[in-house]
Amino acid sequence: MPVKIEAFFHDASSTVSYLVWDTKTKKCAVIDSALDFDASSGRTSTKSAQKIVDFLTEQKLICQWILETHVHADHLSAAPFIKKNVGGKTAVGNHIPEIQKTFKTIYNAESDFNTDGQQFDHLFDDNEEFLLGNTVCKVIHTPGHTPACVTYLIDDNAFVGDTLFMPDFGTARTDFPGGDAGQLYDSIKKILSLDENTKLYTCHDYGPNGRQIAWESTVKEQRANNLHVHKGVTRDAFIKMRTERDKQLAMPALLIPSIQVNMRAGDLPPQEEDGDRYLKIPLNKF
Repeated sequence: MPVKIEAFFHDASSTVSYLVWDTKTKKCAVIDSALDFDASSGRTSTKSAQKIVDFLTEQKLICQWILETHVHADHLSAAPFIKKNVGGKTAVGNHIPEIQKTFKTIYNAESDFNTDGQQFDHLFDDNEEFLLGNTVCKVIHTPGHTPACVTYLIDDNAFVGDTLFMPDFGTARTDFPGGDAGQLYDSIKKILSLDENTKLYTCHDYGPNGRQIAWESTVKEQRANNLHVHKGVTRDAFIKMRTERDKQLAMPALLIPSIQVNMRAGDLPPQEEDGDRYLKIPLNKF
């Protein structure tokens, strides 16, 4: 096999992070890492991310990339911790400035917060190819959940972020700023146009109806069984369903802290005059 994959489930946020490596060169990518954050105390921890670092080190892998599928609204990225400990270039889709401009206003971020994506080492264009060791990878722009969502196609594995969940849980919400149900439908069709044996890896799972946590499916399984977009579901029907469903959903518990950190590539806001860092709670904005 040209690549191997190890998944790490972050129970507190139901996030699945991935370590993917080229078996010949041992070069690897970390996808959607998670920082531990306790909202009630404001304390952070790198205990979960350390497990990725430890595994990477034990396997003698070389970190080449630290990838984000989008600016997450349900967990804080551990990208800076990963980079500090094992290196690697941080990267995200090139529509990240749209996210940054929107949320710089919402959070009234510092005046010198740049909204050109420069906090990341690389911004991927749609259909851009890049190397993971000797493995050619492709980036697919898949907006809808957010304007900047991307899917990473690595060999016959697609890391879809929040665009698709397991078939029995359906699809991502589209009611965040810049979200669009029609775009999400179109993005999902892009993913489901891949070879039917392509493996799909989702960023979250919530074990609906008490089933065991899972994160891997195939294009074939999603076409046949996805709760929201199985074969035969029209674009108009999907938009109607998704819009009505989103109105019933509560905001993610960590939305407010997550976005203001993740729009900075996982860095915390800058130190204030007392030397400490603070997260803001914008009132009546969401």
